[in-house]
Amino acid sequence: MFQRFFTELRAARVPVTLKEYLMLVEALEKDAIPPRVEDFYYLSRAALVKDERHLDKFDRVFGQVFKGIENTAEAVEAQIPAEWLRALTEKFLTDEEKAQIEALGGWDKLMETLQERLKEQKERHQGGNKWIGTGGTSPYGNGGYNPEGVRIGGEGGQRRAVKVWDKREYKNLDDSVELGVRNIKVALRRLRKFARDGAPEELDLDNTIKESARQGYLDIVLRPERRNTIKVLLFFDIGGSMDSHIKLCEELFSAARAEFKHMDFFYFHNCLYESVWKDNRRRHDEKTATWDVLHKYPSDYRVVFVGDASMSPYEITYPGGSVEHWNEEAGALWLQRVTQIYERVVWLNPTPRAHWDHTPSTQLIREIVGDQRMFPLTIEGLDGAMRELSR
Repeated sequence: MFQRFFTELRAARVPVTLKEYLMLVEALEKDAIPPRVEDFYYLSRAALVKDERHLDKFDRVFGQVFKGIENTAEAVEAQIPAEWLRALTEKFLTDEEKAQIEALGGWDKLMETLQERLKEQKERHQGGNKWIGTGGTSPYGNGGYNPEGVRIGGEGGQRRAVKVWDKREYKNLDDSVELGVRNIKVALRRLRKFARDGAPEELDLDNTIKESARQGYLDIVLRPERRNTIKVLLFFDIGGSMDSHIKLCEELFSAARAEFKHMDFFYFHNCLYESVWKDNRRRHDEKTATWDVLHKYPSDYRVVFVGDASMSPYEITYPGGSVEHWNEEAGALWLQRVTQIYERVVWLNPTPRAHWDHTPSTQLIREIVGDQRMFPLTIEGLDGAMRELSR
């Protein structure tokens, strides 16, 4: 497996040498770290990656090679023993069994009952429909099934949890991706307003010839290069269900970098809340207050949200509905503030339009930003979004 790790890093154009690989193997042989995947990740990254530009590629290869080989996450605040959360088995339920599982009756009841269980439960539990454990139908734990629940530790398989009690890591988008097609750039060029002020100079050939003939000597005339002066603010949804759309988002990110001189970006997860961030590796420590963003960038900016809008409706409508932290104000309130400050706002959705009507959260987002302002993340959708922002 380590040899595969080395060869796939090289195939991904991460400049790893044989000497660095042997140093990593030697460190493992001498028990330099505990036998945990998390520790191995940091050790191998330190040994094999010498330039932070290659960290994203390293993360992708690491995830592919060591997928499924991971340590149990530590529960937050509840201090649940780690061994409780190890998914020994996964219980497969029939459609009839799934149909019989009922949610507890809303967000407030769900969180209230969780607190009671944490106080009552004294041991590890596997299966069943009440206690916090693995492989069962309880709303709490992981590796089982419940239409509304709180995932505590482990890896979710159903993507149905309304809150995830787990610290997750996301990767930055790579803005140096080589686009397979030029169509994205062509679509983005519909949103442009050219000016020459302050741009690098270029040769004005016609006037150079004219002035040289008039003066009797070579008189080189320069003029500023034309640049797109449109100002764009991008918000990228990252992690979770957006992982399957990373390549498409990277292509959009790379094209936007090339097309817009005045562009800035921020990351968020699922819904906009009181803070955003620019580096997913430091997102827990280096956040930017959303109010600061709204005050810094004036109202003439065009705002583009990129996300699948697929989440629990609680994440949009309830304080405390975020899957990762306790948000004092509902996500809907922050989205409304954006639409009140910025006249031109669109939402690009990588999920096919045919699925939008079947996802309650998508319908909520469309109501907030404007039904005609959500576009599919396709060439046709980009074309429509740029036309909307050009109005």
